[in-house]
Amino acid sequence: MGTIGLVLLVFFVIVCVLLVLLVSIQDDGENGMGLLGGRGTAAFGSHSASVLTKTTFVLVFLFFALSFGLAMVNKKPKLEKDLVPVTSVESTESTTETATGDWWAESEAAE
Repeated sequence: MGTIGLVLLVFFVIVCVLLVLLVSIQDDGENGMGLLGGRGTAAFGSHSASVLTKTTFVLVFLFFALSFGLAMVNKKPKLEKDLVPVTSVESTESTTETATGDWWAESEAAE
């Protein structure tokens, strides 16, 4: 994975935990079904909804960016043999069959 992958993974886990905690304390409107019953946003003042909403947006953006970064770091490289074009197509019918159909015996004799 390398050093960059490890650093991205650590930041990804931190962002995931923060995002879960932030969403759990948010007030859903009237009844306050958040983790703290809707009272957790009072510490931020009268503009608490906008602060929590903006912070959630930033964490969601970081979540997707780190997910994409981890996918790019951990992808497997294509092998050279996969990139070589096919130059000839072999026939599916065997023209070296004997009268009894023992084509494998004939190929062993040829080698």
